[in-house]
Amino acid sequence: MAAERWHVRVDRGLCVGSGMCAGSAPGAFALDAGHRSRPLAEETDPSEEVLAAAETCPVEAITISRPDTGETVFPPDE
Repeated sequence: MAAERWHVRVDRGLCVGSGMCAGSAPGAFALDAGHRSRPLAEETDPSEEVLAAAETCPVEAITISRPDTGETVFPPDE
C-alpha cells in the first residue's frame, strides 16, 4: 500500500499575500514576485506544518486533498 500523500492548492485569486503559510511551513509554501503564495510542490507528505498553514490562512485560500481519492483534508466539511 502506498503512503498517504496530500495535494496542496492555493487559490491565487483569494490569496492576499500575508505570508502566514510560508512562515508556518517554509518548506511547503513561498511567496512569488507578486506576493501571492504558491505551494513548492503539488503533492507532499502529510504534515502538521502544512495543515497549520492552511488553518491559519486569513482568507482560507489553501485547500488540501488526497490525490488518490479526491477526499478533502482541509477545509473540513461542515
